[in-house]
Parts: sequence; C-alpha cells; structure tokens
Amino acid sequence: MVLAAFYLYLQPGLPSVDQLRDVNFQTPLKVYTRDSKLIAEFGEMRRTPRDLEAVPGHQIQAFLAAEDSRFHEHHGVDLRGLIRATWELAITGSIQSGGSTITMQVAKNFFLSRDQTFLRKFNEILLALQIERELSKDEILELYVNKIYLGNRSYGIEAAAQVYYGKPITDLNLAQMAMIAGLPKAPSTANPLADPERALERRDWILSRMASLGYISDDEYRKATSKGVSARYHGPELALNAPYVAEMARREALRQFGQQIYSEGYEIHTSVHSARQQAATRALRQGLEAYDRRHGYRGPVDQWAPEMLNDRDALSKRLEDLPRVNDLVPAAIVGLNDNAATAVTALHDSVTIPMRHMRWAREYINENRTGPEPESPQDVVSVGDVVYVRIPVQDVLRPESEQDTLTAELMQIPEIQGAIVSMSPDDGRIEALSGGYSFSMSSYNRATQAYRQPGSAFKPLIFLAALEHGSTAATTINDAPIVFDDEDLETAWRPQNAGGQFRGPTTLRQALYQSRNLVAIRLLRQTGIQRTLNYIDSLGLDTSRLPSDLSLALGSGAMTPMEMTRAYAMIANGGYEVTPWVVERIVGPEGKVLREAPETHQCNDCSKDPEVLDATLPDLDRNSGSNRDTDPVRPVHTMERVADEEAIYILQSMMRDVIERGTGRAARSLGREDLAGKTGTTNNQLDTWFMGFNTGIATGTWVGFDQPRSLGRREFGSVTALPIWKDYMEVALQGMPEKLMERPAGIVSRRIDPDTGESASTDNPDARFEIFRSRYAPEPVSPGDSGSRDENGRGENGESTPAQQLF
Repeated sequence: MVLAAFYLYLQPGLPSVDQLRDVNFQTPLKVYTRDSKLIAEFGEMRRTPRDLEAVPGHQIQAFLAAEDSRFHEHHGVDLRGLIRATWELAITGSIQSGGSTITMQVAKNFFLSRDQTFLRKFNEILLALQIERELSKDEILELYVNKIYLGNRSYGIEAAAQVYYGKPITDLNLAQMAMIAGLPKAPSTANPLADPERALERRDWILSRMASLGYISDDEYRKATSKGVSARYHGPELALNAPYVAEMARREALRQFGQQIYSEGYEIHTSVHSARQQAATRALRQGLEAYDRRHGYRGPVDQWAPEMLNDRDALSKRLEDLPRVNDLVPAAIVGLNDNAATAVTALHDSVTIPMRHMRWAREYINENRTGPEPESPQDVVSVGDVVYVRIPVQDVLRPESEQDTLTAELMQIPEIQGAIVSMSPDDGRIEALSGGYSFSMSSYNRATQAYRQPGSAFKPLIFLAALEHGSTAATTINDAPIVFDDEDLETAWRPQNAGGQFRGPTTLRQALYQSRNLVAIRLLRQTGIQRTLNYIDSLGLDTSRLPSDLSLALGSGAMTPMEMTRAYAMIANGGYEVTPWVVERIVGPEGKVLREAPETHQCNDCSKDPEVLDATLPDLDRNSGSNRDTDPVRPVHTMERVADEEAIYILQSMMRDVIERGTGRAARSLGREDLAGKTGTTNNQLDTWFMGFNTGIATGTWVGFDQPRSLGRREFGSVTALPIWKDYMEVALQGMPEKLMERPAGIVSRRIDPDTGESASTDNPDARFEIFRSRYAPEPVSPGDSGSRDENGRGENGESTPAQQLF
C-alpha cells in the first residue's frame, strides 16, 4: 500500500518517455574546411553518437558485466542486483557491480538530477519501469552508450575512445574496451589518466566478470589482463591546423545563432581549402622562423640546477608543464660533447641535437648584429638549459624501440609575427588565412585585427587614382629631392627613396616597379590628396585611418592585411568591389542548412540594372524562430564596378613589371607570366609586406613585431614577406592555368621612348611599346619626327603622355 501510494503520488509528475524517441544528444560545434576536413571542435561535451549496430559486441558485453549482467532478463529494476550490491557493500566496504540497472541509469541521465534522495531514487525506479515498457532493449542500450559521461569531457563511448586512445571504438582491443566500461563508476577520479592504478584494478575486475559470464575465453582474459595502461589524452582529431579561421567562423555563427551552437550539433563549413590552408600555415611559420634564425639565438627559456636533472620522472613532469608551441617541444639539456648535445623531453629520455642543427645559433646582439658562428655545442648551450627543439615527424613515428636515437633541431619561439590572407577575386571567398605564428600563444588575429602601415604596398592605389584622373603609365615625373616645411613639425620633411638615390625624370611604370617614393609623392600632389582619398573611399575601403597629407603616398595610413588583400583582389578581378567571407554554410540540427554563402554577380552599372539586387536571408535570429521550418534563401551579392577596367588593365601590366624586373623579382622562380604584386617596407623597417595576385587568386603577407620596432636595416618586404608569399603561392597556383585580364576595347598601344615617356618614331632603336587608354594616348610619330612636345614633356593638349612596355 505504501509503494502504491508513492506511485500514485509521483506518477503524474513523471516526464514522458516518448521524449527519448526523438532525443537530441548534446553534440559540439564542428568546423570544417571546404573539402570537409575537421579543423576545430567547440563545446563543453565531446560526443559522437553511434548506432548500436556499429558498437563492437565485446564493448556491450563489458558494460553489461560491469553495470548490469541481467539487463536482458529484468524489466527495468533488478532486485537480485540490488541485493548483490548491498552484500558487496557489507562485505568489502565498496560496491563493484552497482545496484542501478542500465535502464535506471538512462532514466537518471536523461530526466533526473543527481541529488542523492529517496524520492529521486523512487522516481528513477518508476521511470525505468516505464522506459522498459515503451522502448526495446536495443534502444535503451543505444541511449546509454551515447549518453553516459566517461570523463575528460567525453560523453558516449565513441568520444571516450577518441579521448583516451585516439581511435574509433571499433579499433579498440578487449583490454581498452574493458577500461572504458569501467569509467561510469567514477569517470573523473578513476579514469586511466587521473588514477591509472585504480582504473587498471577496475578493468581487470570487469574482465574477470566477462570471463565468468562466458563473454570471453580464459585465453582472451589472460591476454587482456597482461596489457598495461595504454591510455593518454588525445585532443580532437583535427585534419589540419587552422585555428584563426575556425575562430572567425565560430564568432560569426555565435553572433547569428547564439549559445546553442555549442550543444546542438551545428557544423560550419568554411571557405578555406585544406591544401591551401596547410600551405599558408606552413609558409608563414617557416618565414617567421627564417627571420628569427637570421637574427641569432636569444638563449634558453630557463636554467635548471644540475641536481634537478637526475630524477627523470620529475624532470619529465616539469617539462610536461611547459607549453608546446606548434611542433616545438620543450627540452632540458642533460649532456654535451664535441659534436652534439643530449636533451630530455617529456616523452623522450634521450634526444640528440647535432652541431649541424645548432650552427645557426649565433648570439643575438641586436636586430642588426649577431655574434660569431658557434664552433661547438658548448658555444650555444649548457647543461641545465631549457630550450625548444623540433623532432622530425618521421622520427617521432619510428617504433619506440628505435626512438633512443632521435635527432632534433635546436629551435626558439620567434618574437616576430606575421599574417597571410588569400582570397578569390571573383567572389571574396577566403582561400587560406593565418593570423600569427601560434594561436595557442596568442589568439590575436593579425590578419583581421592588426592595423599597420602598408608602406609602398599602398602605392598601387595612388597610381590607380592617378590613372583614373588622366595620368598614364608613360607620364614622366621627376625623381629628385624634395623638402616640405610644416609649421607643426620641428624639422622639415625630407622624404627619401630606399637607398637614397634619385633617377631624375621617371615614367610611372618605372617608378612603380622600382618603388620610387619621390615620384609617388609628386604624383599624389598632382592628382590631389582629397581627390585621391575620395577615390579610395569609392573603392569601398575604409579611409578613416588614412592621413590627409602627402605621406599618404608612402602608405603611412593604417590597414589590416585583410583590407589590403581585399584591395588587391579588386585590382585582380578587373575593378569590382570585393567583400571577403569565410563561412560557406552553417548546418544546424538534423542536417538542416541554416545559412549559405552569397551567390555573387558582377555588375558594371547597378543603378541601370534594377533586376540585379541583393537578396537577404530570412530572419534566422535565435529569438524569432519564425523561419526555422522554411528553407533559407541563398543570398545574392552584387559586386559593383568601382574602378575603370581600362585603368585597372594598365595598372595590372605595371604591377607585373614589379615581379618581372622590380622589387618582387624573387617571385619569378614560380615560372609564371600572369603574376603581379608590390612590396612594402615602412620607415625603419617597422612593417614589411608583399601583396600579389593573378586573375584567380590574391594573397597578402605582412611581417612585423606586435609592439612595433625595427626588423633590422637589411630587412625589407622582398626579404621577409615575399618568401612567405612565394612558398604559399607555389601550392595555391597548382592546377591553375595562366590567365591575364582580357584587354578592354579602349586600350591602344603606342611606341614611346622609355627614358622620357614621349612618343617615339619607328627609327628610334630604344623605342618600346606602351599601352594607353585611347583618350589619353599620344599621337603616333612618323620617322624622323621628334613630336610636338613642350619642355615638360606635355603634348599640344597640355596633358601628360603615357606608356607601358609589352614583352
């Protein structure tokens, strides 16, 4: 009667078991590349649900042996199991097998709190009975193996297999399955990472239960119990490293859909391609490391007393507490000889650092000076030094029996930083992006957040404004000293060219590929500062951080690598504005696409084409919910023409000369004729850049210190940033056919004198062809005619005459 009274009292308040038929497991947010490679996982719970048919039979048997051996015989509550648990508690002082059935645990995990009260336990029993009436045994088991908490943020057996063993549940051996089956009892304190001895004892007990229940043979039992603890922590199995991209995508999804993205199984598919992203990350890291090595060795990160090196277990633990940065691992120097140093890492008892891998480590004095080349390991390190080393991947993967002869390189974590951004000029899709040397050290995304002076990399925009306002590639401007007096300055401004040389009258083509500062300043003054700023603003670029004085010509404003790459992408696509995007689509619960990247269309004059309009997404705000049951409309983005295609065509040809015979000559090693770009170096080498493109891809690189300081007097954009760009583009351009911008109808060719930019006759042996916008092209000159020009090189109509060489 008492039990019946409890039932009648509690039953109306019990939740409906029907909820279990449509249960949505809390699944973390996953971020993928465009080609479906996992790059990040966000959320408090790691979970990968599995169908029961995909779970190995021994794994199910291990859980039954540990938690509920009579699961298929009872109806939700096992009185025999409760009695057995009580007996174990009385005899041993602890409960090995537990009194709750698997069905009761499902009821508790899905519906009830963890309060240890009589009413909660009675509710658990009633729910278990109800679950058994409405669900099959297989359905209950599937809910159990996917819901149960198994320690270290892992929920469900698949997540546990990945966390503890780094492989799917189907690849585990019997001993490992038994170890996982032992986790529900005390997942946080008795897992093999927190307490290996206790976890091993629990595992062996489960194996003995499996043997006594006939699940495994005696031989299988002996082999399984002979194995040691092989578990170690494995983070999410990421296909490649792209944390800056993943963070950008996460922020965008969070802004649109709120906190539910972390638990409802959302997926973000980004625009980056795995091969290009991997190449960008590698190129940036290698470029920063190359700069760092050029400037010498700054010494160990710490010095430990010799007596601390004797206890290898304690030493390994201390090294384990130090951060690992990318593929650089902390190591302690424990021995030296004439040819090598011996080190210990957290995972390796002996690592050899040969002298050839320390030869670079000249003593750092300042950004311009290093000490002499070391002749022996003693010149570089001492016993007790804590340093960073890199162990080649092929050595790490060698069998453990051969790893006592591992060879490593001496490394140091670069202080220098950088960024790389690559995008498609056709639609603004981000192809690859990295915002620094190591996301784990600094999540500051320099690609999108670092406002730095672009230096000469900004000049193409100055030249484009001039080309749009009547100048030509053959316009000649005097490259000569100039002094500006400013009452706000204590001294006059005397801008200089790199190297301090002046070349006299110089065509704009020559001035751009030779990066002549004085020509750029005079060109800006000729075009007009405010007119140029207005023009740059019309390109869709933010001018709020640009100066309204002549220093604008030298790139003294502040722009991010993303903004600069966006500007170059506009040049690359023939003059259409570019809006960068990184999220290709967001997939919500049950695989429903909630957002897609825009479909892009180019529009020469949108004001005259009313049918080409931007479509908008339905309101997908998490608070409205009004469109959750309707398919989202893919947005249409109109790329408006913002620059004259004729001026762009001429500018592209001028920028190809930067690579063909200018400051970007190192890029010729790529063996392509369709590449264009521009280097950039600011005063005192505070910032260095290389921006480059063809019609299919635009990429920008920046190198500098977070707290601006000189990189060194021998460091320029062509030395620091261009090698990064080149290494990346070597991969990005694979399979991409060479293609130049189609020549607009309004472009004509004229023979000109390359020294003066004036029209030349056919009998001039030094004459070259240059391209012009037809309305600004000079009249051809007949043989023997020097042309009608005034002393300033102006034609009869008073306009400068232009040029470009065609090779």
